[in-house]
Amino acid sequence: MAKYSDIKGFTVQTLSSDTAASAVAGGTWASAAATNTARASGMGAGSQDNAIAGMSGTTTNTEIYNGSSWTEVNNSNTQRGAQFCGGTYTAAIGAGGYTTANIGNTENWDGTNWTEVADLNTARRDGSGGNGTATALVCAGGTVTGDVAVCESWNGSSWTEVGDLNTARNAAAQFGTVSTAGLFTGGGPSSPSYKAITEQWDGSSWTEVGDLNTGRAALAASGTYTLGLVFGKGPPFSGVTESWDGTSWTELADMATGRGGMGSSRTAGSQTNAIGFNGEASPGAQTLTEEFTAPAVFSKIIQGQLFFNSTTNAFKETISDVPNGTWSSGGSMSTGRQDQASFGSQDASLAVSGNSPSTVNVENYNGTSWTEVANVTTGREFFSGGGTTAAGMVYSGTAPSGPANTANVEDWNGSSWTEIADVNTARYGAGGTKTGTPVSQAMFCGNDGSNRGYTETWNGSSWTETTDANTARRLCAGVGSGSSDAFVFGGDTNPSPYTVNAETWDGSSWTEVANLNTARRLMGSAGITTASLCIGGDDPSSDTAKNEFWNGTSWTELGDLASAKSNNSGSGTTAAGLSIGGPPSLTTTEEWTGPLTNKTITAS
Repeated sequence: MAKYSDIKGFTVQTLSSDTAASAVAGGTWASAAATNTARASGMGAGSQDNAIAGMSGTTTNTEIYNGSSWTEVNNSNTQRGAQFCGGTYTAAIGAGGYTTANIGNTENWDGTNWTEVADLNTARRDGSGGNGTATALVCAGGTVTGDVAVCESWNGSSWTEVGDLNTARNAAAQFGTVSTAGLFTGGGPSSPSYKAITEQWDGSSWTEVGDLNTGRAALAASGTYTLGLVFGKGPPFSGVTESWDGTSWTELADMATGRGGMGSSRTAGSQTNAIGFNGEASPGAQTLTEEFTAPAVFSKIIQGQLFFNSTTNAFKETISDVPNGTWSSGGSMSTGRQDQASFGSQDASLAVSGNSPSTVNVENYNGTSWTEVANVTTGREFFSGGGTTAAGMVYSGTAPSGPANTANVEDWNGSSWTEIADVNTARYGAGGTKTGTPVSQAMFCGNDGSNRGYTETWNGSSWTETTDANTARRLCAGVGSGSSDAFVFGGDTNPSPYTVNAETWDGSSWTEVANLNTARRLMGSAGITTASLCIGGDDPSSDTAKNEFWNGTSWTELGDLASAKSNNSGSGTTAAGLSIGGPPSLTTTEEWTGPLTNKTITAS
């Protein structure tokens, strides 16, 4: 039972209704009044019901939106394309862009007229602005002769160079409320290779934060640096919309017409009320306007939060509703594999080596896509590993290029692999702890010529043999957080039958616990000793898609994988897990997500 001392210091909100997963997720796009003039790369600023459109590559025409219609007002002084802007419909800045060459020209809009003011220090096109006002604005990135990371700050009278972006790029989206709190996301190099990178501005420097789900350029944006939207192009003309909650991006409803180079509400807009207008689609420049609307007020559900519902007079906690989780397709690896090891989280995971046929290839998953990183020294199959994408280990297994079994162990520091002390007994098909630090790992069971229950623990410098598991096995699954906390289940007792047996390790002994519902081997696993998944595998008759959940006491069958598979690996948690690869050397990834729900806390 929880004690007051365990929760002291946590904020407990009093709410009239339960929190919701996301109100923004229920938002929709709707058609609105068309502009009078089509623009492929015009500027835009303001709010959903008070916006300005102007400075196109084909016209100096400027228009004002009042929430229902567009009205032509005074023209800008310089016709240009690929410029950037920021501000409101009564006080805005447009700068840079391209005429016959890159320009640094800046114009100020005062609600009636455009006036030329001080030029940028670096003339450029396809830069991005929007986190600010007509007197406090940052211009970031763009193209000079190539893409640049240069940023400049506007103080109402002049431009000053400030801290560069970490990644040079053009045609990104930028939004925020003031020049000291902005977000810069997406973009691409001059020869398109679209970026998903997101960087946050704190007034002096940029820090990389969560990547977009879909990398793209020429996208539009609205909102603040903690609650924003991006929408539009790439590739080719997309209406994909994503919301930023200050930590991560979530895909929402698409725009009706995919396009790039739109104007948008930017700083005066919001995550729940945004506008996108003009832009380029197929064919050509557009007059289209669309408005995004979502509930304006909501209390967002966050796993682990505590709150008191004053309507129902109940104390509640937000938890992951694992039994109602589902599988969905994730990004594909560049190298298909089976019999590999994987560890990490759903949005930061490593897939290491395996049979493709035999590969030393290692790939890093960011929640959307896989990227190749440094190879392991020794390629292997049927092995174990644990840790994170920043610090991990792989150990033992079958080395196709050498002896049948290897004792080799390698340490991962986030960028390279180093061979360290061997295990005492080389074996294949062993289980291992998946989470925790590399300096505290355990490997258990496996086949060294015959099935064994051998257990070895790692203390940061050497391996020590300790108490055997009760049931000897190979090709089993395992989870756990360290040398004193492990869980093994399933496997092949050789000869058959495959086993349903499950055991927990407390650092000194193994204890048999409740059996799996389906005997199997060669399955993936995710989670910890008190909450884990047994994913797929090979039962005595065929490969299976079955997924089982361990709650610390018993196993429950959950939603199946999209396809039956054995020889896959798993990583992550019971709330957010991965199934990776499988035969015949699959590149596929499946993502498991347990939705959040509100649970009433009752006295025991």
